[in-house]
Amino acid sequence: MENLLVINASPQGEASHSRQMTARFTRRWAENNPDGVVVERDLGRWPVPHVDQQWISAAFTPEEARTPNQRAALEVSDALVAELQDATTIVIGCPMHNLSVPSTLKAYIDQVVRIGVTTKLVPDTPQSPYVGLLSDKPTYLMLVRGGYGYEPGGAYAPMNFQEPYLTAVLGMLGIQSVKTITLEYTAMNSGCSDNALEDTNACIDRLFE
Repeated sequence: MENLLVINASPQGEASHSRQMTARFTRRWAENNPDGVVVERDLGRWPVPHVDQQWISAAFTPEEARTPNQRAALEVSDALVAELQDATTIVIGCPMHNLSVPSTLKAYIDQVVRIGVTTKLVPDTPQSPYVGLLSDKPTYLMLVRGGYGYEPGGAYAPMNFQEPYLTAVLGMLGIQSVKTITLEYTAMNSGCSDNALEDTNACIDRLFE
């Protein structure tokens, strides 16, 4: 059965452009997969805990040797990893916060990057010392930026740590089939923002043609 995992990182509620993008994607996906399952992980409304010392101790203790407290420390992480493993498609809505991703999404990433579970270290391998343990699956990044010029070739492209970071982390997990749709100009009151939104919606719709 097809299973869509929807991850939203924006704290802005229904006013969020990235939420509107993932919602549009989800509607179109559901039309194409009427028997599919949609699982929503809303980090903006319900953030996950940050990794702490107890978590690190538990994650690097063999499963059969973990104490009850260590198993409890990994309960959230285990649930998040299971969602990723079960998903056949992933869509992530992410605004740019201070040139990168919201802290809520970073906390999520720290919970799901698990050595021996979702990735493993293989030093001296080409391009990356990490080999992903998740199966590859279509993954879509719905990225939003208040300004503009962060796209490749743009004036501020060297300051874009949002998209490169997310694609690198997904690659660590074994997810290489990543497509990105970006909406810029959202903090600007101009015709550019209206045109950008129209173009973005068209790009999402084309994914399902």
